[in-house]
Amino acid sequence: MLSRKELQRYSRQIMLPRVGEAGQEKLKKARVMIVGLGGLGSPVALYLAAAGVGELHLVDGDRIEISNLQRQILYKTNHRDKAKAQVAAQQLSAANPEIRVHPHDNLADESWLRDRLGDIDLVLDCTDNLETRHAINRVCRALRKPVVMASVLGFSGQLISFDFAAQQSPCYACLFPPSADREVQNCSTAGVMGPALGVVGSMQALEAIKLLLGLPVASLSQLQLFEAESLELRPLQLQGNNDCPVCSNP
Repeated sequence: MLSRKELQRYSRQIMLPRVGEAGQEKLKKARVMIVGLGGLGSPVALYLAAAGVGELHLVDGDRIEISNLQRQILYKTNHRDKAKAQVAAQQLSAANPEIRVHPHDNLADESWLRDRLGDIDLVLDCTDNLETRHAINRVCRALRKPVVMASVLGFSGQLISFDFAAQQSPCYACLFPPSADREVQNCSTAGVMGPALGVVGSMQALEAIKLLLGLPVASLSQLQLFEAESLELRPLQLQGNNDCPVCSNP
């Protein structure tokens, strides 16, 4: 049941026929984990909190650095050297006191994820660490949790979602098989355009809300490639991989 305050706060969202009060109640009951509170996690967390997702779990073991502020819009200069998860929780709780926010000031390794994802409805991978992304993929598939994954490097972004409740769903390892000798660049080594993270993070939040509402999701098993320089968005359908080390070895 939505309170009077909630009806007022979310009124512009509730008036959408595909949301309504029933949809807003779904969002209120949802428990979502956001892994990574940087350039993607910042807009994702802000939009999910504003939309009224009832319970947010924020996972990041880093501290805020001055170089983060060009793109990580949750933080201010006076937050320097503080824990990202703690500051993000304070910011989101101040923005929307109607929701519950739980900070986790640690890295999300595979063991920790398995222990914590039991009652989570949806996971958002907002990391720039390939090892963590593969761990999220493996655990979400094993526990049949839906996940929305995104990344941005330079001017280029990627977005894809998986609903692992579906038996035949491919996974992230079908697209990018894990490789111990693969060197992968990230924001720290190659640079990134801040607004490109904002665009892709907003798309990631949008897909998450649609998943929670049971609406069609354009990125479901379909890689969305975004080029900020040309404002081009190009879909690439993902097929299952019979040699996938995750899917072929359930």
